[in-house]
Amino acid sequence: MAETTKKPAGEVKFIPLLICLAIGLVLWFITPPSGLDVKAWHLFAIFVATIVGLIIKPLPLGSVAILSLTIIVLTNTLTLEQSLSGFQNTTIWLIVIAFFISRGFIKTGLGTRVAYIFVRLFGKKTLGLSYSLIVSDLLLSPAMPSNTARAGGIILPIIRSLSETYGSRTGDGTERRVGAFLIKVSFQGDMITSAMFVTAMAANPLAVKMTEQITGKTISWVGWAAAAIVPGIISLIVIPLVIYKLYPPELKETPEASEIAVKKLNEMGPLKKEEWYMIGVFLLLLVLWIFGANLNINATTTAFIGLCTLLLTQVLSWSDIKKEQGAWDTLVWFAVLVMMATFLNDLGMIPWFSDLMKGTVSHMSWMTALIVLAVAYFYSHYFFASNTAHVSAMYAAFLSVIVAAGAPPLLSALILAFFSNLFGCLTHYGSGPAPVFFGSGYVTQQKWWSLGFLISIIHIIIWIGIGGLWWKLLGLW
Repeated sequence: MAETTKKPAGEVKFIPLLICLAIGLVLWFITPPSGLDVKAWHLFAIFVATIVGLIIKPLPLGSVAILSLTIIVLTNTLTLEQSLSGFQNTTIWLIVIAFFISRGFIKTGLGTRVAYIFVRLFGKKTLGLSYSLIVSDLLLSPAMPSNTARAGGIILPIIRSLSETYGSRTGDGTERRVGAFLIKVSFQGDMITSAMFVTAMAANPLAVKMTEQITGKTISWVGWAAAAIVPGIISLIVIPLVIYKLYPPELKETPEASEIAVKKLNEMGPLKKEEWYMIGVFLLLLVLWIFGANLNINATTTAFIGLCTLLLTQVLSWSDIKKEQGAWDTLVWFAVLVMMATFLNDLGMIPWFSDLMKGTVSHMSWMTALIVLAVAYFYSHYFFASNTAHVSAMYAAFLSVIVAAGAPPLLSALILAFFSNLFGCLTHYGSGPAPVFFGSGYVTQQKWWSLGFLISIIHIIIWIGIGGLWWKLLGLW
């Protein structure tokens, strides 16, 4: 009997692709609303089809972006030069280079070492162990824009190893012993750390760029971090306590965790030369991101300096750079989305929408409009399987309406930008790390969603309430 081989699944899902094309075509042939340029409407049609593509994924993100770019050029909606303009954007290159730099943490083992150091220090109790993992994530987040790589590539393997050491496995009824608690706390912590730095999540710079296009205001690396630091730290302290109370581990003491960490650190040996270089580059990046403006060195130039240093010290090789698929993928889809967002604004689509929506919030005070629309933006994430898709589809529109209601532009932009990370807490599919952590099997979907909804309320209270007071001190409103 002849042996049959299974044909590998292709990248193209034709039915979802046809759905995207059909949506784009229907919108394309609708007569543009009064006061809106035809080219603006046609670009909007392609943009909507692209966003639907990012959600239902008929192709990988990069392929969807390339297809959209090609259609824009072929239909003469924009010129080739205009369509490629996104690749010149400095904000895009900041996040791409940050991906390369984050590879150094993984390659050298420094990220894992940092996590084990904190486990050794604070891991004698289960609650302390959860905080040690969160602090590790927080320290790595400024230079690791892939929260999936940060949490899934460094933190999750440590959680699984510790859980199994304590007899907490999936499928045998021992999930609640330790594993479920650590999984849920570390995931929720990653959503918070992602909100605390521009360079902690891939879509954050997209929000920064859209803010600049719509309001003319610039959110600096330091400005973002300063605004996020107080509500972020409070959330990082409160959320594990809430989960500990509502979804407690059966095992409260974990003395062996510190011993395991000591053993792992001993196996790793003293800091290698490459790790010292990595520490030096990390400190250099932080210093220049904070003080570089005084030296006329912007954030993207700082990232280039860090990358060159890693290449010259051979911490990274050019081969490592070529293999960093997430960075190159981000470059493509990010550039195309930024380009479309830019020209939707330039061609009048976003200003037209803002004027149209002014009437819906004209009876509200700016503070009421800001809170209502920000909360609506937060919970609309139930309909998205990607932070990037959500930011691309709704950030600019919501920001323009909030600003039209009279809210301070920078305050409005930052709240929406922070929520663009925090709303990942809701579901097991709403952000990159979510399916990775949920897929470990320790937490049921019902518990994931119920805890996620409760945590979302706490986030909104902390970030708008306490955060609002902090932002008042910073002079944001």
